[in-house]
Amino acid sequence: MRAVLLILILAVVAIIAAIQTGLLNISQTRPATAPTVEASDGAIRAKAGQAPAFEVETGSVGIGTREANVAVPEVQVKRGETTVKVPAVEVRRPADEANQNAAR
Repeated sequence: MRAVLLILILAVVAIIAAIQTGLLNISQTRPATAPTVEASDGAIRAKAGQAPAFEVETGSVGIGTREANVAVPEVQVKRGETTVKVPAVEVRRPADEANQNAAR
């Protein structure tokens, strides 16, 4: 419920901002009239009303690209050699282990 209320508030604020900046122009072209009902001589007469009409003009937003100079850092990678200790794994077959145990 709070999310719906927040969305409605944001929509109203966006419409107000659009009208204030001139991106949205709403003008009424036909006024509204309420229906009329008359009762006379035992008869009821109703006359239809009229809905309002509006003309809406909207602005436009142009989207495109342009060229600009932007400072971009340069990264350089230099290779060098350094001695480091790395793990070593030695795999012995069972026959090799028997020979080493016999030599002990």
